[in-house]
Amino acid sequence: MPQAPTQLQFLGHASFRLTTPEGRIVLIDPWLNHNPFLPEALRPLFDAADLVLQTHGHGDHFDAELLARLTRTGARVAAPAPMRLYLGRQGVPAEQLEPMNVGGSVPVHELELTMTRAHHPAHIDLPDGGTDCPHESVGFVVRCSDGVVLYAAGDTAVFGDMRLLAELYQPTVALLPTGGRYTMGPREAAYAARLLGAPLVVPFHYGTYPSLTGTPEQLRAALPPEAGITVQVLQAGETLRLPAPASAQV
Repeated sequence: MPQAPTQLQFLGHASFRLTTPEGRIVLIDPWLNHNPFLPEALRPLFDAADLVLQTHGHGDHFDAELLARLTRTGARVAAPAPMRLYLGRQGVPAEQLEPMNVGGSVPVHELELTMTRAHHPAHIDLPDGGTDCPHESVGFVVRCSDGVVLYAAGDTAVFGDMRLLAELYQPTVALLPTGGRYTMGPREAAYAARLLGAPLVVPFHYGTYPSLTGTPEQLRAALPPEAGITVQVLQAGETLRLPAPASAQV
């Protein structure tokens, strides 16, 4: 039986920490080094992880400090195939790299993990200012033992197959980029929320840079009340208890 509710902690900009009912720690796009949006007191949280989900390699979602931490913690990592090759070349042991691709589902610890499509061309930003490893971003669906189904969209545009994700996985919470310009803006995120049908939406990737002008308030305004979707704004460091669906409650 689950010991505790699933919890989601926002770590600023586009990084999240998911704690499962069994106490497993899942880091989603952890940006560790020189992240001005991560409170200093939260940095030690990255020293423990069971699973890391990397949607893509841009520097505001992934940085080189993660490599040493992965080998130190033994965490499994799921990422687009080109990123896995890069991590392997950098010394991350093969047994920590979860082989999977878009459309595939795998059991990891007590979770069911599915890699989904995203629309956001990407690369890895190198410390010397160059780039490597061009790839297309991905998203993830994480099904927890208490019935919580989290969809982490990553950086993406809205796309029609989000309706298929709703039919296949019935997400209960969706993490959606909202700032615009490089990802969906509020209007598109509202449309994505309706396609996905998740009753709870947590916006991210907004307000941290001047160019990211979309706001959660605009997202709320674009959602009709009859949609029955709650937009939950989290401040960096804030933790949200994710409600299990009624069908999963005892």
